[in-house]
Amino acid sequence: MAGIYLHIPFCKQKCHYCNFFSLASVKRKDEFVKILMKEIDLQRDYLQGETVSTIYFGGGTPSLLSVEALQALLEKLTQTFVVSPEAEITLEANPDDLDPAYLARLRQTAINRLSIGIQSFHDPDLEYLNRVHTAGHAQKVIKHAQNAGFNKLTIDLIYGIPTLSNSGWIDNINNFLQMGINHLSAYALTVEPKTALYTRIEKGLMTPVDEMQAAEHFEILMEMMEAHGFIHYEISNFAKPGHYSQHNSLYWLGGHYLGLGPSAHSYNGLSRQWNVSNLGQYLQLDTISKLEPENEVLTVEQRFNEYVMTSLRTVWGCDLEHIMNIFGSKWADELARNVKKFIERGHMYRKNERFFLTTKGKLFADGIASELFV
Repeated sequence: MAGIYLHIPFCKQKCHYCNFFSLASVKRKDEFVKILMKEIDLQRDYLQGETVSTIYFGGGTPSLLSVEALQALLEKLTQTFVVSPEAEITLEANPDDLDPAYLARLRQTAINRLSIGIQSFHDPDLEYLNRVHTAGHAQKVIKHAQNAGFNKLTIDLIYGIPTLSNSGWIDNINNFLQMGINHLSAYALTVEPKTALYTRIEKGLMTPVDEMQAAEHFEILMEMMEAHGFIHYEISNFAKPGHYSQHNSLYWLGGHYLGLGPSAHSYNGLSRQWNVSNLGQYLQLDTISKLEPENEVLTVEQRFNEYVMTSLRTVWGCDLEHIMNIFGSKWADELARNVKKFIERGHMYRKNERFFLTTKGKLFADGIASELFV
């Protein structure tokens, strides 16, 4: 099974923390959809006939596209690739775009899952992040989506926001739990270079992020979600059984995927390629007959390191038998030796031939993975 990701780079305004390629403009939107259609044709052979089990519209703000444009793109994808009739098709959306009329029309398409960027149910947090919507609107739009028949829903929340106290974070989680949604993505606020947040903190215009508070928020999150029957199936994702995101799971389990649109990445198991992060240059596809994305053939070491990094983040763990089969016994033995110190610290544990992070270890997931790299 394979996946397709479409990057829609338009936004009404840029969030202060965002480091994804996006533009605070909707100019050239129609032209962009036309070129995206052409790229689908140019990339028709990338997945080599693999069945597509998941399609994901990300961004940016995909919900800024009209329903007609989304429908046309879906029809083009199903005409070009082998798309499973049961494919999970996700649209990322901002609350301010999802009025009942748009949702009703969206429900008539093949899109069957919404990922809504709520981020917080408190207005001071949303103002700090420079979000467009309000807390009250966030509450309403989730009900509108459920009333429209979208049973597959997930929302994003952000923790570690300087304006967000522990009690406020608990309130955010409780708001989520009361809504009957089966999936939550929760991310620590990170201050990335070249973002507005980074610049404003550097100039003393905004309060910096407190890493200790973010860690407390993460511990609160893990405890509350487990208590309510959610599985922590990836560091940033929680779901009731049977409601994992198929698209993100494909990434974490090493599946193949095609990325379409500016800045989008593709992976075929042996190499990675990515499109230019510039809308003007991307739109020049209109005048050429072949695509020339940046490309990197992965070394054995890179493939091993990526497997360790992604597998340790998941409920499925890092599988020694898989490493033995793909990379050889030397690699498996080396990993088993290096893991011992983390087991002794209580950061990891072993179950049969798999290694997992403990609850404590999840606080240090990236650091642990990097120490296990070759």
